[in-house]
Amino acid sequence: MTNLIADAEQELKTKREALNLRWYPRYHLAARAGWMNDPNGLVWFDGWYHAFYQHHPYSPEWGPMHWGHARSQDLVHWEHLPVAIAPEGPEDKDGCFSGSAVVDGDTLVLIYTGHKFHGDTDNEDNLYQVQCMATSRDGIHFERQGIVVDTPPGIHHFRDPKVWREGANWYMVVGARTGNTGQVRLYCSADLRQWVYGGILDEAETGMGFMWECPDFFNLGDKRVLMFSPQGMTAHRFKNRNLFQSGYLVGDWQPCQPFIRSGEFVEMDHGHDFYAPQSFLTPDGRRIVIGWLDMWESPLPEQQDGWAGMLSLPRELSLGVDNRLQMRPAKEVESLRQAWFPWPVSSLNNQQINVVENAVAMEVVLNWKSADSNAEQYGLSLGDGLRVYIDAQMQRLVLERHYPHHGLCGTRSVPVTLDRDLHLRLFIDSSSIEVFVNDGEACLSSRIYPDTERRELGLFAWSGYASLSDGGAWQLK
Repeated sequence: MTNLIADAEQELKTKREALNLRWYPRYHLAARAGWMNDPNGLVWFDGWYHAFYQHHPYSPEWGPMHWGHARSQDLVHWEHLPVAIAPEGPEDKDGCFSGSAVVDGDTLVLIYTGHKFHGDTDNEDNLYQVQCMATSRDGIHFERQGIVVDTPPGIHHFRDPKVWREGANWYMVVGARTGNTGQVRLYCSADLRQWVYGGILDEAETGMGFMWECPDFFNLGDKRVLMFSPQGMTAHRFKNRNLFQSGYLVGDWQPCQPFIRSGEFVEMDHGHDFYAPQSFLTPDGRRIVIGWLDMWESPLPEQQDGWAGMLSLPRELSLGVDNRLQMRPAKEVESLRQAWFPWPVSSLNNQQINVVENAVAMEVVLNWKSADSNAEQYGLSLGDGLRVYIDAQMQRLVLERHYPHHGLCGTRSVPVTLDRDLHLRLFIDSSSIEVFVNDGEACLSSRIYPDTERRELGLFAWSGYASLSDGGAWQLK
């Protein structure tokens, strides 16, 4: 263990004992203490799922990035491991930024961005981002291998490599910025060490962002999906309401051929907080994605408690008949279920009924009979700060959070069809909610900050009546 990693481990041990756990997640993965952002290096290796993440162990503020590390055998119960890599070389002295992991024989290989300034850190002309490698035989202790892809001439933002194997070759996509245009660059290698530039896989058109972060490129069905997080997209009506987005393009691609889009950019998650998703394959061939359940430049009230950031639940991806990405909670999430509590509510008429006194770690299932409902608004509330409801006049499902004392207020929404039943699965944790609509049609994820004594869960219908065919909750361990 290097000195920097040993220092980080000691700092985490000390800070962990001082955390305020009021909003610390019960079943989402978060750092032991300090700061967490993007998931990195999601991979199955030697009998374990590994999740690495951007991490600053010394404070709950963003700082020189390390790679935090946890592992699991079921994607939901995580064991924290020592910090994997720290910014201790000339190639990454100002931070070990995001990247990915692959298995090469009996070796776990991390490919990540080394972040460094040559001179004044306030001048981006001095910024250089390079792609680096670290390897491990046991999946815990890593040996640094240095730079494998240097900064292209004239480029300063060049980060977040995602690596995969296809046929006899390895491929890598890297997010980049040229001027005010975001792009994804492609590289090819036979051995993970010597890489050949394969050109620009895709790049932004007007309005599609000045930087494309955290690219991912994978097969789904008979299509290719380019998933990335664009910075600088302009909001329009209900679209692109967050400061930064996460979404995808669907198309066709063969090695050594251009990527041909077959549709427009589509957001993956329509809540307030979902960024930098990364995908990986399970041993049984499912494509799973996990994202950062937070948003840049947004208030983070948990920082006062000694930690910041968490990862989303694992979600299984599929493509619908319209080539739209569908996300469902991975089947492993069901292993968290304990007792089932059905709610004896089949209809509401201009009223609210409390169904749970203290909702902390729950999976809620609601089947609204929308065609038999005429209320203007009907749905679920948590305390006085969160509502998830159908607005019949707008024909949208709305997630509304209202925490003015934390500077977090606003709505996010998706369109719904009200001539058929509306099925919702809602995962409530100490400071988050993830809403899955109609078995994968849409998803909304947001952070929430209810007061400890105001976590009652209620059902409501206003200006009319609403009908339920089923409603209840699992307590989650």
